[in-house]
Parts: sequence; C-alpha cells; structure tokens
Amino acid sequence: MSRDAIVMLKEDHKEIRACFREFQKASTTPARKGKLVDQIIELLTVHTYVENEVMYPRVRELLPELEDDVLESYEEHHVADLLVVELAPMTPKDERFEAKTTVLIENVTHHMQEEEDDWFPKVRAGLSRTQLQDIGAELAEAKKRAPRRPEQPSALKKTIDAVIK
Repeated sequence: MSRDAIVMLKEDHKEIRACFREFQKASTTPARKGKLVDQIIELLTVHTYVENEVMYPRVRELLPELEDDVLESYEEHHVADLLVVELAPMTPKDERFEAKTTVLIENVTHHMQEEEDDWFPKVRAGLSRTQLQDIGAELAEAKKRAPRRPEQPSALKKTIDAVIK
C-alpha cells in the first residue's frame, strides 16, 4: 500500500530540520558543517524536485483553488534553489559559507512551516485518502530519479558568478 504524500513530505521536513539543528549548534566543527551542508543540499535537491515535479502539479490539477499557494511555493523553491546552487561549491573556509547556509535555513524553515500549518491542511481537506496515497506512490517513484545535486545551467551560473564578484 502506498504511503500518504503529506506524511512523506513531513518526514522529509523532519530530516531536513534535524540537519539544520545540528548545523546551528555552536559545538559543530567546520568539517562537520561541511558534511551537513552536503547532506542538506542533497535532501533539499531531492525534496524540491519531487514537490515541483509531482506534488505541486497534481495539486494544481486536482485543487485549482490552491493555485496561488502552489505558485508561491514554486517561488520559495526557486529562492532555495539559487542559494543551494551558490552553496554547493563552497566550503566552510569560504567567508560567506555560514551566512549563506543561515539564510538558506531561515528561508526553508519558513517554507516548511507554511506548508505544514497552512497548505498541507488545505490539501488534506480537499483530497481523498486514495488520492494522497496515489500521489505518495508518484513521489516515491520521483525520488528514485531525482537529482542529488543541484543542476547549474550555464546561464544561471554566469548570473550567479557576476553577482558574487
């Protein structure tokens, strides 16, 4: 039997938050922070991929009244994706590594909280258990093919490089 899509996404959120908390501990060494950021990047890359490719399109199709919420979520993902692309080549020795990671954590934490407090309840109220399980099955399949690292289109990279310089 398929798992409920919302339950699956909340499990992702829990895992991401655990990495965020460890990163933010004062006792976490720079080397550990580097490994955590690599893990955060992978978790967020997979998570945003499955939401963008499966969850959001299916909700738009089945619950058109949530269109504005979905569009806002796409934009919040876009901001997180830009930060992840910039953070991916960095190391803890880079001057802006901590600051960029902190901004990523703040943005993603806000996004996850908004989904859990506002969007998920609307989706759960509007869809049947079977629909949520069907979407859950689609999410599970999408996770298998999801990229693990951010893709950096050359045009985006040039823009980012120009901003950083």
